[in-house]
Amino acid sequence: MISILKAKYQLFIRKPMLMIGMTVMSILFATLLGSANYKSIQVPVYTNIENVEETALWEDLTQSEAFQFTIVTEEEAKKRVSEGDVEASVNLNEESYTIIIATETQNLHLLENYFHSIYGDLLMEERIEKATSTSQYVDKDALLDKLKKQEENPLFGVEVASFRGDESVIIDNQMQTIFGFTLFFVIYTISYNVHHILQERHLGVWDRMILSPLKKWEMYAANLFYSFLLGYFQVALIFFVFRYVIGVDFYGGFGKTLLVLVPYVFSIVALTMFLVSIVKNTQQFNAIISLVSVSMSMLGGAYWPLEIVSSDFLLMIADFVPIKHAMEGLKAATIYGESISELMYPMSIMTLMGVVLMGIGINVMERRNT
Repeated sequence: MISILKAKYQLFIRKPMLMIGMTVMSILFATLLGSANYKSIQVPVYTNIENVEETALWEDLTQSEAFQFTIVTEEEAKKRVSEGDVEASVNLNEESYTIIIATETQNLHLLENYFHSIYGDLLMEERIEKATSTSQYVDKDALLDKLKKQEENPLFGVEVASFRGDESVIIDNQMQTIFGFTLFFVIYTISYNVHHILQERHLGVWDRMILSPLKKWEMYAANLFYSFLLGYFQVALIFFVFRYVIGVDFYGGFGKTLLVLVPYVFSIVALTMFLVSIVKNTQQFNAIISLVSVSMSMLGGAYWPLEIVSSDFLLMIADFVPIKHAMEGLKAATIYGESISELMYPMSIMTLMGVVLMGIGINVMERRNT
């Protein structure tokens, strides 16, 4: 097994351009598209609320980095929407809001969720203020604490959701592009190395190695372990470049992202092994890996956030794609600041996918060669 790894290492030293090229392309795409998409969304606002800029509502609204709100007249707001200058405008009222659009866009759901959360929190605070203001003996903080701890017939239900609450959606375009393109390009690096198994079988290299003291499981293990190491080295290198060279803030979860990458790389190695087992030659493999990698990236949320996808059917298919769970894990480790225990859910799914695909791939390949 060690001798095979040494031979693979020597081949890599001779021809390292594939991994170097994929690494550079990942960094360039993520840097260029991430900086281009980081601009906030312009949203004109009109309202009848006097001195709205001094209200708590406006203070909460303007805390978002994804949206930039500007106060305009009603006529100007509707004109800018109709002419396509902005995606939407908003009419603010004290207890409600109205979103004006010309056509439905991908950011509409994000805008709706943002206003829903802002108004929900604001109205809740106002109702508590009214309840506490009826008596001078009622302490607001004590009332909030009592409501949370109340066990019998609670006024408000306190629920802890895992893996993440459906209401909490944060879109960071920079993290999206870094994660998405890194996960996408590493598929080609891994697939190129795993498909050497197919080439070596057709060239008779494996038949000659079987006559040596090497065991067959060692031949499989060496090839797959080498593919895993090279793939993990690539994604880890890209993350290190963004973290320590470009200076991207990973929300303090850089170490956890490296942990999430382990089952993802393993699942891609297993997926490639499965594809190698069902194709007949290199030409078929090159065609199918391109189709599979692009399709998985689209369905798994590498190209765009799955939070903007409204099709239940596509979201259901995405559950069977490793990239989807890798993106969830990476975002949870960084943007949402989840603990390692919370990351075990997507990591376990990717590991299970890898084990199943690896078992099927090796089984099919052995049957085809008997």
